[in-house]
Amino acid sequence: MLFELHQVTTGEGRQFFSYPRRDTTFRKNFLKTEGNALLGYDNVHGGSILGKGRSADSAQPRIALAVSLVGGLDYRGGEALGDTVWPSIDGGIYLRGFADSVDFVLDARIYDEGHSASNPKSFDGEFLEVQKEENNSGIEYTSYARYRTHFAFNHDWFRLDLGRDVLHWGPGYYNNLSLNQFALPYNMLTMDLTFGPLRVVSFYADLRIYSSMSMKNKDESRNLFGHRYELAVGNGTFGISELQMLYDNMKPWLFVPTAPLFMEKGNYSEDSNNGSLSFDFNYRLFRSVRLYTEFFLDDMESPVSLVKNDNIEAKWAWMAGLQGAHDFVIKGHLLEAGTIAEYARIEPYVYSHFHKNTAQLAHLGRPIGNQNGPNSQTIDWTVYGRLDHRIFASLRNTWYWKGTDYGSALNDTTPRVDHMKIHKDFLNGAKMEYSLTPSVSYEGERLFYLAEITLFNDEKIYLRGGFKW
Repeated sequence: MLFELHQVTTGEGRQFFSYPRRDTTFRKNFLKTEGNALLGYDNVHGGSILGKGRSADSAQPRIALAVSLVGGLDYRGGEALGDTVWPSIDGGIYLRGFADSVDFVLDARIYDEGHSASNPKSFDGEFLEVQKEENNSGIEYTSYARYRTHFAFNHDWFRLDLGRDVLHWGPGYYNNLSLNQFALPYNMLTMDLTFGPLRVVSFYADLRIYSSMSMKNKDESRNLFGHRYELAVGNGTFGISELQMLYDNMKPWLFVPTAPLFMEKGNYSEDSNNGSLSFDFNYRLFRSVRLYTEFFLDDMESPVSLVKNDNIEAKWAWMAGLQGAHDFVIKGHLLEAGTIAEYARIEPYVYSHFHKNTAQLAHLGRPIGNQNGPNSQTIDWTVYGRLDHRIFASLRNTWYWKGTDYGSALNDTTPRVDHMKIHKDFLNGAKMEYSLTPSVSYEGERLFYLAEITLFNDEKIYLRGGFKW
């Protein structure tokens, strides 16, 4: 996504900020980008193995399919994780293609890991199965499976997409407040409508409260509906995002994009639903710089209480940022270089609710928006570059504060009465934590590698090598 935003910054077309989104070049470039897959087929050129055996016809196919084997070897370690993961081996299948108005993609992998910790934790926050030697004929290991997929129907101005992925709404990269790319993936249905400069996205997501295989996941449900409206005129884009979370309740009507969720919220019990409304603006200058901001409103007693901001009912967040980007051609090589700087402030009790593990704006115990959660403040500054779409390097600086008062965690419940009488303190007890993260990677036609290390605070290391065949 970083280089999608880079291209938006250096481009001159309309700017829309809802990801993932339809790739209009997928079909046109399919033979060029996917033609060397392990197995391939299309209705014009026939079948192929590693790109060989295909006919020379230049016509555009109506049906195409590509299948690759993927895998990798990881080394991971982290201060917060309290563990060293080695070796971590994964393998799976990468499937993509299209037929008439339908396109699809699947990346599915199985992982097997060795852990130094006696009680291993999941590195990515999703489910991890631990097989103890006393229960498994003397063999001890951890394993899990992960996948992301999209299966979409496309029309000229309309796209309906069934998928498992993460939505990212708004013009920022690290600190978007409504829906953020760094949340954990979920199953979803998305409808994307484009009418010239106006884009409307409506979605439903099936979220989980508990990360284990507990029967509670069967008995307690969390259903999320959301709408995003974007108007792109010239170099500016104005966006509105609204969310409504339902606990143990399901109202399909909320998927209708013309049904205002902030109004519908009043039609359901307070204990079983939670909502938010956010506004964002982005402006591009000289095809080199983007300036952007987002204001997120979780709840308020009145506009006056929001301005005073002295009690827990004023639940809001704000972020602002800029991205500078430029493309250089150096002796025939393309260098895409840029920088991103962002600031985010999230007030206490944001994303929370009246009862634990109910309608929090969360999935598997983590926010669906900004990952730092309530009562936090963050400054991010990154410089990055990519050479010939192959070699990537970045240096990220992060200054982070997290309050310690009640109201700093997702499951810290919001009192049901006397909101206006309960004072809040932003970042009370917080200490500034600085981290520096250099990263370098290479992505070839068949092989790739990644090396990333975080220094000074929350120290961790991530090394990965892999293949796509």
